[in-house]
Amino acid sequence: MLENITLAKHRNPDKPSTDGFFIPDLCEGRALFVLVLVSELCVLAMVLAATGVKTFSWSYLALVSLFVQWVVLSSAFLLCTFRTRLAKLALPSAVSVAYAIVMGVTLVLSIAASWVMAGAQFSVSGWSIDGLGVLRNLVISAIMTGLVLRYFYVHSRLRSQEKAELQARIQALQSRIRPHFLFNSMNSIASLIRSAPDAAEQAVEDLSELFRASLKEAGKPIRLDQEIELCKRYVGIEQLRLGDRLEIDWQMDELSNAATIPMLTLQPVIENAIYHGIQPLPEGGKIGVLVEEQSGEVTITVSNPFNAAASTNGNGNHIALENIRSRLNAFYGSKAVLTTHVAEAIFVTRMNYPLAQVINDG
Repeated sequence: MLENITLAKHRNPDKPSTDGFFIPDLCEGRALFVLVLVSELCVLAMVLAATGVKTFSWSYLALVSLFVQWVVLSSAFLLCTFRTRLAKLALPSAVSVAYAIVMGVTLVLSIAASWVMAGAQFSVSGWSIDGLGVLRNLVISAIMTGLVLRYFYVHSRLRSQEKAELQARIQALQSRIRPHFLFNSMNSIASLIRSAPDAAEQAVEDLSELFRASLKEAGKPIRLDQEIELCKRYVGIEQLRLGDRLEIDWQMDELSNAATIPMLTLQPVIENAIYHGIQPLPEGGKIGVLVEEQSGEVTITVSNPFNAAASTNGNGNHIALENIRSRLNAFYGSKAVLTTHVAEAIFVTRMNYPLAQVINDG
Protein backbone atom coordinates (compact mmCIF):
# COMPACT_ATOMS: atom_id res chain seq x y z
CA MET A 1 0.00 0.00 0.00
CA LEU A 2 1.10 3.53 -0.72
CA GLU A 3 0.89 4.60 2.90
CA ASN A 4 3.63 2.12 3.82
CA ILE A 5 6.12 3.47 1.30
CA THR A 6 8.96 5.53 2.77
CA LEU A 7 9.69 8.62 0.74
CA ALA A 8 12.87 9.80 2.43
CA LYS A 9 16.05 10.05 0.39
CA HIS A 10 19.08 7.93 1.19
CA ARG A 11 21.01 9.57 4.01
CA ASN A 12 23.71 8.47 6.35
CA PRO A 13 21.90 8.18 9.72
CA ASP A 14 25.19 8.66 11.57
CA LYS A 15 25.87 12.01 9.90
CA PRO A 16 24.18 14.96 11.63
CA SER A 17 22.19 17.24 9.39
CA THR A 18 23.52 20.72 8.68
CA ASP A 19 20.36 21.82 6.84
CA GLY A 20 19.58 25.44 7.63
CA PHE A 21 23.08 26.31 8.88
CA PHE A 22 23.99 29.76 7.63
CA ILE A 23 27.54 28.92 6.50
CA PRO A 24 27.32 27.04 3.18
CA ASP A 25 29.29 23.91 2.37
CA LEU A 26 32.56 25.52 1.27
CA CYS A 27 33.89 22.16 0.06
CA GLU A 28 31.33 22.24 -2.74
CA GLY A 29 32.91 23.30 -6.02
CA ARG A 30 30.54 26.10 -6.96
CA ALA A 31 30.67 27.79 -3.54
CA LEU A 32 34.46 27.54 -3.49
CA PHE A 33 34.73 28.99 -7.00
CA VAL A 34 32.53 31.96 -6.08
CA LEU A 35 34.57 32.56 -2.92
CA VAL A 36 37.86 32.51 -4.84
CA LEU A 37 36.48 34.75 -7.58
CA VAL A 38 35.09 37.35 -5.18
CA SER A 39 38.29 37.41 -3.13
CA GLU A 40 40.36 37.88 -6.28
CA LEU A 41 38.16 40.81 -7.34
CA CYS A 42 38.70 42.37 -3.91
CA VAL A 43 42.47 41.90 -4.29
CA LEU A 44 42.39 43.60 -7.68
CA ALA A 45 40.45 46.53 -6.24
CA MET A 46 42.88 46.90 -3.32
CA VAL A 47 45.95 46.75 -5.58
CA LEU A 48 44.47 49.34 -7.94
CA ALA A 49 43.67 51.59 -4.99
CA ALA A 50 47.22 51.22 -3.63
CA THR A 51 49.23 51.57 -6.86
CA GLY A 52 46.96 53.37 -9.29
CA VAL A 53 46.48 52.52 -12.94
CA LYS A 54 49.69 54.08 -14.29
CA THR A 55 51.97 52.43 -11.75
CA PHE A 56 50.04 49.15 -11.61
CA SER A 57 52.34 46.28 -10.64
CA TRP A 58 51.56 42.75 -11.81
CA SER A 59 54.15 41.30 -9.47
CA TYR A 60 52.54 43.04 -6.49
CA LEU A 61 49.14 41.76 -7.62
CA ALA A 62 50.53 38.22 -7.82
CA LEU A 63 52.02 38.40 -4.32
CA VAL A 64 48.84 39.79 -2.74
CA SER A 65 46.68 37.28 -4.65
CA LEU A 66 48.87 34.41 -3.49
CA PHE A 67 48.57 35.48 0.13
CA VAL A 68 44.82 36.16 0.01
CA GLN A 69 44.03 32.89 -1.78
CA TRP A 70 46.03 30.97 0.80
CA VAL A 71 43.96 32.62 3.53
CA VAL A 72 40.68 32.03 1.69
CA LEU A 73 41.36 28.38 0.78
CA SER A 74 42.75 27.49 4.20
CA SER A 75 39.82 29.15 5.98
CA ALA A 76 37.33 27.46 3.63
CA PHE A 77 38.94 24.08 4.30
CA LEU A 78 38.75 24.51 8.07
CA LEU A 79 35.19 25.86 8.01
CA CYS A 80 34.16 22.95 5.79
CA THR A 81 35.89 20.45 8.08
CA PHE A 82 34.25 21.79 11.25
CA ARG A 83 30.92 22.77 9.67
CA THR A 84 29.02 19.90 11.27
CA ARG A 85 30.29 20.85 14.71
CA LEU A 86 29.64 24.54 14.14
CA ALA A 87 26.06 23.75 13.15
CA LYS A 88 25.45 22.31 16.62
CA LEU A 89 26.40 25.58 18.34
CA ALA A 90 24.15 28.52 19.06
CA LEU A 91 24.35 31.24 16.42
CA PRO A 92 26.55 33.68 18.43
CA SER A 93 28.94 30.87 19.34
CA ALA A 94 29.09 29.58 15.75
CA VAL A 95 29.83 33.08 14.44
CA SER A 96 32.53 33.63 17.07
CA VAL A 97 34.25 30.32 16.34
CA ALA A 98 34.09 30.84 12.58
CA TYR A 99 35.47 34.35 13.03
CA ALA A 100 38.27 33.04 15.25
CA ILE A 101 39.17 30.38 12.67
CA VAL A 102 39.58 32.92 9.87
CA MET A 103 41.49 35.37 12.06
CA GLY A 104 43.78 32.57 13.28
CA VAL A 105 44.52 31.51 9.71
CA THR A 106 45.21 35.13 8.77
CA LEU A 107 47.57 35.60 11.72
CA VAL A 108 49.57 32.43 11.04
CA LEU A 109 49.89 33.08 7.31
CA SER A 110 50.72 36.77 7.86
CA ILE A 111 53.59 35.84 10.18
CA ALA A 112 54.77 33.19 7.71
CA ALA A 113 54.54 35.62 4.78
CA SER A 114 56.38 38.33 6.70
CA TRP A 115 59.14 35.87 7.55
CA VAL A 116 59.44 34.70 3.94
CA MET A 117 59.48 38.24 2.56
CA ALA A 118 62.26 39.11 5.03
CA GLY A 119 64.35 36.34 3.53
CA ALA A 120 63.57 33.77 6.21
CA GLN A 121 66.21 35.34 8.45
CA PHE A 122 66.33 35.28 12.22
CA SER A 123 67.29 38.41 14.11
CA VAL A 124 68.92 38.48 17.51
CA SER A 125 65.58 38.97 19.19
CA GLY A 126 63.83 36.32 17.11
CA TRP A 127 62.01 36.38 13.79
CA SER A 128 62.14 39.44 11.65
CA ILE A 129 58.42 40.20 11.42
CA ASP A 130 56.65 43.19 9.90
CA GLY A 131 54.33 43.95 12.80
CA LEU A 132 52.46 46.72 11.00
CA GLY A 133 51.95 44.47 7.97
CA VAL A 134 50.54 41.68 10.14
CA LEU A 135 48.23 44.14 11.91
CA ARG A 136 47.06 45.55 8.56
CA ASN A 137 46.26 42.05 7.32
CA LEU A 138 44.31 41.26 10.50
CA VAL A 139 42.25 44.44 10.22
CA ILE A 140 41.43 43.85 6.55
CA SER A 141 40.63 40.20 7.27
CA ALA A 142 38.39 41.16 10.19
CA ILE A 143 36.40 43.58 8.04
CA MET A 144 36.05 41.18 5.08
CA THR A 145 35.22 38.21 7.31
CA GLY A 146 32.50 40.21 9.03
CA LEU A 147 31.00 41.21 5.70
CA VAL A 148 31.14 37.64 4.34
CA LEU A 149 29.61 36.09 7.46
CA ARG A 150 26.90 38.74 7.43
CA TYR A 151 26.18 37.96 3.79
CA PHE A 152 26.01 34.22 4.54
CA TYR A 153 23.57 34.85 7.38
CA VAL A 154 21.27 37.19 5.42
CA HIS A 155 21.32 34.88 2.40
CA SER A 156 20.50 31.89 4.61
CA ARG A 157 17.55 33.71 6.18
CA LEU A 158 16.21 34.72 2.78
CA ARG A 159 16.51 31.14 1.51
CA SER A 160 14.74 29.84 4.62
CA GLN A 161 11.94 32.36 4.16
CA GLU A 162 11.57 31.51 0.47
CA LYS A 163 11.58 27.80 1.29
CA ALA A 164 8.90 28.26 3.94
CA GLU A 165 6.73 30.31 1.58
CA LEU A 166 7.20 27.77 -1.20
CA GLN A 167 6.41 24.92 1.16
CA ALA A 168 3.19 26.63 2.23
CA ARG A 169 2.23 27.27 -1.38
CA ILE A 170 2.97 23.69 -2.42
CA GLN A 171 1.02 22.35 0.55
CA ALA A 172 -1.94 24.54 -0.36
CA LEU A 173 -1.84 23.40 -3.98
CA GLN A 174 -1.44 19.77 -3.02
CA SER A 175 -4.31 19.76 -0.54
CA ARG A 176 -6.68 21.41 -3.02
CA ILE A 177 -9.24 18.92 -4.31
CA ARG A 178 -11.95 20.25 -6.59
CA PRO A 179 -15.29 20.23 -4.74
CA HIS A 180 -17.09 19.04 -7.87
CA PHE A 181 -14.77 16.02 -8.05
CA LEU A 182 -15.56 15.06 -4.45
CA PHE A 183 -19.32 15.47 -4.92
CA ASN A 184 -19.33 13.58 -8.23
CA SER A 185 -17.27 10.79 -6.68
CA MET A 186 -19.62 10.44 -3.71
CA ASN A 187 -22.65 10.41 -6.02
CA SER A 188 -21.05 7.73 -8.17
CA ILE A 189 -20.25 5.63 -5.13
CA ALA A 190 -23.78 6.03 -3.77
CA SER A 191 -25.30 4.87 -7.07
CA LEU A 192 -23.08 1.76 -7.10
CA ILE A 193 -23.64 0.59 -3.51
CA ARG A 194 -26.60 -1.64 -4.43
CA SER A 195 -25.98 -2.42 -8.08
CA ALA A 196 -22.19 -2.98 -7.94
CA PRO A 197 -20.96 -3.12 -4.34
CA ASP A 198 -17.47 -4.33 -5.37
CA ALA A 199 -17.03 -1.33 -7.69
CA ALA A 200 -18.28 0.99 -4.95
CA GLU A 201 -15.80 -0.47 -2.48
CA GLN A 202 -12.95 -0.04 -4.96
CA ALA A 203 -14.00 3.56 -5.59
CA VAL A 204 -13.97 4.27 -1.84
CA GLU A 205 -10.44 2.82 -1.59
CA ASP A 206 -9.26 4.88 -4.56
CA LEU A 207 -10.78 8.05 -3.14
CA SER A 208 -9.22 7.42 0.28
CA GLU A 209 -5.79 6.96 -1.33
CA LEU A 210 -6.12 10.28 -3.14
CA PHE A 211 -7.10 12.06 0.07
CA ARG A 212 -4.29 10.35 1.97
CA ALA A 213 -1.81 11.52 -0.67
CA SER A 214 -3.13 15.08 -0.51
CA LEU A 215 -2.49 15.16 3.24
CA LYS A 216 1.07 13.86 3.07
CA GLU A 217 4.15 16.07 3.31
CA ALA A 218 4.58 18.08 0.14
CA GLY A 219 8.31 18.72 0.49
CA LYS A 220 9.57 15.39 -0.84
CA PRO A 221 9.26 13.85 -4.30
CA ILE A 222 8.00 10.29 -4.64
CA ARG A 223 8.81 7.61 -7.17
CA LEU A 224 7.14 8.25 -10.49
CA ASP A 225 5.49 4.82 -10.57
CA GLN A 226 3.75 5.69 -7.27
CA GLU A 227 2.39 8.91 -8.77
CA ILE A 228 1.18 6.96 -11.81
CA GLU A 229 -0.62 4.51 -9.48
CA LEU A 230 -2.39 7.48 -7.85
CA CYS A 231 -3.32 8.79 -11.29
CA LYS A 232 -4.80 5.42 -12.25
CA ARG A 233 -6.93 5.49 -9.11
CA TYR A 234 -8.11 8.98 -10.02
CA VAL A 235 -8.95 7.91 -13.57
CA GLY A 236 -10.84 4.89 -12.22
CA ILE A 237 -13.07 7.20 -10.17
CA GLU A 238 -13.70 9.50 -13.14
CA GLN A 239 -14.56 6.55 -15.34
CA LEU A 240 -17.44 5.73 -12.99
CA ARG A 241 -18.91 9.11 -13.96
CA LEU A 242 -17.93 9.34 -17.63
CA GLY A 243 -18.12 5.67 -18.53
CA ASP A 244 -17.11 4.81 -22.10
CA ARG A 245 -16.60 8.49 -22.90
CA LEU A 246 -13.24 8.32 -21.13
CA GLU A 247 -10.39 6.19 -22.46
CA ILE A 248 -6.77 6.39 -21.41
CA ASP A 249 -3.73 4.86 -23.07
CA TRP A 250 -0.72 4.35 -20.75
CA GLN A 251 2.65 3.91 -22.45
CA MET A 252 5.56 3.70 -20.04
CA ASP A 253 9.22 2.78 -20.10
CA GLU A 254 10.60 0.65 -17.31
CA LEU A 255 11.24 3.24 -14.60
CA SER A 256 14.16 3.30 -12.19
CA ASN A 257 13.94 4.46 -8.56
CA ALA A 258 15.69 7.68 -9.64
CA ALA A 259 12.60 8.64 -11.68
CA THR A 260 10.77 10.83 -9.15
CA ILE A 261 8.15 13.56 -9.21
CA PRO A 262 6.58 15.87 -6.62
CA MET A 263 3.45 14.20 -5.27
CA LEU A 264 0.22 15.07 -7.10
CA THR A 265 1.98 16.78 -10.00
CA LEU A 266 0.98 14.46 -12.85
CA GLN A 267 -2.53 13.97 -11.45
CA PRO A 268 -3.59 17.63 -12.02
CA VAL A 269 -2.36 17.37 -15.63
CA ILE A 270 -4.60 14.35 -16.23
CA GLU A 271 -7.42 16.10 -14.35
CA ASN A 272 -7.08 19.06 -16.72
CA ALA A 273 -7.12 16.69 -19.70
CA ILE A 274 -10.40 15.19 -18.46
CA TYR A 275 -12.01 18.42 -17.31
CA HIS A 276 -11.07 20.58 -20.31
CA GLY A 277 -10.68 17.94 -23.02
CA ILE A 278 -12.97 14.94 -22.46
CA GLN A 279 -15.85 16.28 -20.41
CA PRO A 280 -16.99 19.04 -22.86
CA LEU A 281 -17.22 16.54 -25.75
CA PRO A 282 -20.47 14.52 -25.94
CA GLU A 283 -18.63 11.62 -27.55
CA GLY A 284 -15.73 11.82 -25.12
CA GLY A 285 -12.25 10.84 -26.26
CA LYS A 286 -8.93 9.24 -25.43
CA ILE A 287 -6.13 10.57 -23.25
CA GLY A 288 -2.61 9.43 -24.06
CA VAL A 289 0.08 9.28 -21.36
CA LEU A 290 3.64 8.58 -22.53
CA VAL A 291 6.35 8.24 -19.85
CA GLU A 292 9.98 7.98 -20.98
CA GLU A 293 13.23 7.77 -19.06
CA GLN A 294 16.41 8.24 -21.05
CA SER A 295 19.71 10.12 -20.98
CA GLY A 296 19.30 11.01 -17.32
CA GLU A 297 15.95 12.72 -17.86
CA VAL A 298 12.26 11.97 -17.47
CA THR A 299 9.80 13.03 -20.15
CA ILE A 300 6.04 12.80 -19.59
CA THR A 301 3.68 13.64 -22.44
CA VAL A 302 -0.07 13.89 -21.89
CA SER A 303 -2.32 14.41 -24.91
CA ASN A 304 -6.09 14.88 -25.08
CA PRO A 305 -8.67 16.03 -27.62
CA PHE A 306 -9.29 19.75 -27.50
CA ASN A 307 -12.19 21.79 -28.81
CA ALA A 308 -11.69 25.47 -28.10
CA ALA A 309 -15.39 26.19 -28.64
CA ALA A 310 -16.53 23.46 -26.25
CA SER A 311 -13.82 23.89 -23.61
CA THR A 312 -14.69 25.83 -20.45
CA ASN A 313 -12.64 27.61 -17.79
CA GLY A 314 -9.55 27.91 -19.96
CA ASN A 315 -8.02 30.42 -17.53
CA GLY A 316 -8.18 27.85 -14.74
CA ASN A 317 -6.32 25.43 -16.97
CA HIS A 318 -3.46 27.90 -17.49
CA ILE A 319 -3.28 28.68 -13.76
CA ALA A 320 -3.02 24.98 -12.90
CA LEU A 321 -0.27 24.41 -15.45
CA GLU A 322 1.67 27.43 -14.20
CA ASN A 323 1.48 26.07 -10.65
CA ILE A 324 2.78 22.70 -11.85
CA ARG A 325 5.63 24.45 -13.68
CA SER A 326 6.55 26.29 -10.47
CA ARG A 327 6.60 23.04 -8.50
CA LEU A 328 8.88 21.32 -11.00
CA ASN A 329 11.25 24.29 -11.01
CA ALA A 330 11.30 24.32 -7.21
CA PHE A 331 12.33 20.67 -7.00
CA TYR A 332 14.50 20.22 -10.10
CA GLY A 333 15.72 23.71 -10.94
CA SER A 334 15.92 25.43 -14.31
CA LYS A 335 16.37 22.11 -16.13
CA ALA A 336 12.72 21.28 -15.48
CA VAL A 337 10.56 22.37 -18.41
CA LEU A 338 6.79 22.23 -18.93
CA THR A 339 5.45 23.09 -22.38
CA THR A 340 2.03 22.96 -24.02
CA HIS A 341 0.84 23.19 -27.61
CA VAL A 342 -2.19 22.37 -29.72
CA ALA A 343 -1.76 20.36 -32.93
CA GLU A 344 -4.66 19.06 -35.04
CA ALA A 345 -7.23 19.50 -32.25
CA ILE A 346 -4.98 17.68 -29.76
CA PHE A 347 -3.77 19.48 -26.66
CA VAL A 348 -0.31 18.26 -25.62
CA THR A 349 1.34 18.86 -22.26
CA ARG A 350 4.98 17.80 -21.93
CA MET A 351 7.06 17.73 -18.76
CA ASN A 352 10.81 17.21 -18.93
CA TYR A 353 13.10 17.18 -15.89
CA PRO A 354 16.30 15.46 -14.68
CA LEU A 355 16.45 12.27 -12.67
CA ALA A 356 16.68 12.86 -8.92
CA GLN A 357 18.53 11.08 -6.14
CA VAL A 358 17.48 7.49 -5.46
CA ILE A 359 14.87 7.25 -2.71
CA ASN A 360 14.07 4.40 -0.37
CA ASP A 361 11.49 1.78 -1.19
CA GLY A 362 10.67 1.46 2.50
